[in-house]
Amino acid sequence: MGRVLVVDEQRNPVTLEPAVALVEDDGDLRRMLSRGLTEEGFAVSSYSTGAALLSALERQAADLLVIDIGLPDSDGRDVCQALRARGVDVPVMFLTARGALSDRLSGFHVGGDDYLVKPFALDELMVRLRALLRRPAQSGVRIAGELMLDPATHSLRDGEREQPLTPTEFRILALLSARHGEVVRRRELITVAWPAGAVVHDNTLDAYLARLRRKLRTLDRPDAIVTVHGVGYRLNT
Repeated sequence: MGRVLVVDEQRNPVTLEPAVALVEDDGDLRRMLSRGLTEEGFAVSSYSTGAALLSALERQAADLLVIDIGLPDSDGRDVCQALRARGVDVPVMFLTARGALSDRLSGFHVGGDDYLVKPFALDELMVRLRALLRRPAQSGVRIAGELMLDPATHSLRDGEREQPLTPTEFRILALLSARHGEVVRRRELITVAWPAGAVVHDNTLDAYLARLRRKLRTLDRPDAIVTVHGVGYRLNT
């Protein structure tokens, strides 16, 4: 989609409308948000599923994405990660009914830029979206030295070397990096890394940590993730 050129009746260019792609499965809320965004000068395309949004963005671009986390066909955070893996780096605003700290952190850790808990005031959404439009794009989160966690490429980079990450690996490492030097409990890692309601056994988490350690080892960071026995893990780079 990109920015939409608006013209007057004489076909003279007037302004560029920021293009917003909205995905929200609640029909009433989707229509209300679409109407409000349009009245505020945004060009809106709306969808009810994550798959529809992903398909649409293969054909047209957008300046902003507003993504509900609780979608019928997917977790909105996974949709965001899929877009970041494609190299889509436009700002993402998450909408959700879940306001726990772990939920908010998980949104940021998958490459989201802001997070609004339902119910919210439409005016607040507009202010936050305009702030996101003014924010320069980020190329990644620095973990240590040249070691970067990059949501745009969905990878771990150190200079010219790069290791691709799965969505779950990315979420685990993002939480550890956000709490750099602190011990993150196993249960918190599971809550952030897997969708709500998923059954995750301890050995599953251990397997993912082992895979992350192997990838860090190829970047000469073999001891980056430290096990604190009986508690959790700590990023120590």
